[in-house]
Amino acid sequence: RRIAGVSFVSLALLMSACSKQAPSGPVPADKFDLSHWKIAVPTDDDKDGKVDSVLPADMHAYQHPDFFYLNEEGGMVFAAPNLAATTPNSNNTRSELRYMSRGKNKKIQTYDPGNNFALQSNDKADEYASIGGRMEATLSVDHVSVNAGENGGRSAYAAVIGQIHAAKYKNAEGGLGANGSGYGNEPLKIVYKKWPHHSSGSIYWNYERNLSKADERRTDISYLVWGNLWDNSRDPLETGIKLGEEFSYVIDVTGDIMTLSFESARLGTVNYSINLADDIDANGNIDGKDNPQGYAQDALYFKAGVYNQCTSRKRGRPDFKGCPGSGDWQQDRLDGNYAQTTFSRLVVSETAEK
Repeated sequence: RRIAGVSFVSLALLMSACSKQAPSGPVPADKFDLSHWKIAVPTDDDKDGKVDSVLPADMHAYQHPDFFYLNEEGGMVFAAPNLAATTPNSNNTRSELRYMSRGKNKKIQTYDPGNNFALQSNDKADEYASIGGRMEATLSVDHVSVNAGENGGRSAYAAVIGQIHAAKYKNAEGGLGANGSGYGNEPLKIVYKKWPHHSSGSIYWNYERNLSKADERRTDISYLVWGNLWDNSRDPLETGIKLGEEFSYVIDVTGDIMTLSFESARLGTVNYSINLADDIDANGNIDGKDNPQGYAQDALYFKAGVYNQCTSRKRGRPDFKGCPGSGDWQQDRLDGNYAQTTFSRLVVSETAEK
């Protein structure tokens, strides 16, 4: 089955295409409730040119020994090399969960309102699975790429570890450009970034202006949590988060308001709040370059795992000298050309509002 250009393969097909993926012990769903999650992994075992994805109905038995599995401590591990299969709209690899409000009910399409949440200001809010939602995670970042090449700016040495994503539509009927929605942007990307010679890394979050891809004003606005923002090359030292150091985040969307809470046993708690249905930023200032409605009319969903920001290729740029990668997982792991996270907790719940 194909939805929005992504090929979803059954567990049986994955195991027949690559027998090493057959579970040989505990799998992530034995510890984590994955009944409403699908996963995209950086493989193409059915050779259709798309990343492999597993739907909620098959998550109860799924693992991948390289990219998605339980470690000996019961942590859920996600890994993504610099060079591997990617989704159609991205140059970057990922091992990442996408929340599916519909669960196993495939009669509801992926981007239908019944599979996503909306803000209170959405004109059709009562058609959505919920108004707002909450995602809680506790995790560590174990590794980010230690090599960058030409891609030495914002996305080098970095990985996205949690998101709210908006649905992307191909036409203007209820989608792309209609009421300032359907562009497929991200009101939230939580990022970990660590230069290879630094003792610790930084956590910050990005809000993407909700504009068309062709609009030069469309960009990420970054807000610091711990360490430094992406353009500060100084070692954050003890103000940052070390590789392997556990921390937590809570994303709560109630009505139109997104509240973020980040907690570290060593660094304490950092909170943010932003209205996602207007053009006022998280500092309380009007952003005249943003969509005046923000994400008010968009279908939204949670994502969690690891979305490697260091890419080896860029569509339309055959000369692009990006982050190095061989395409061979064992070699790339040895060379440090990958990103990896381990989650000890991941819970999604709805708000009381509907």
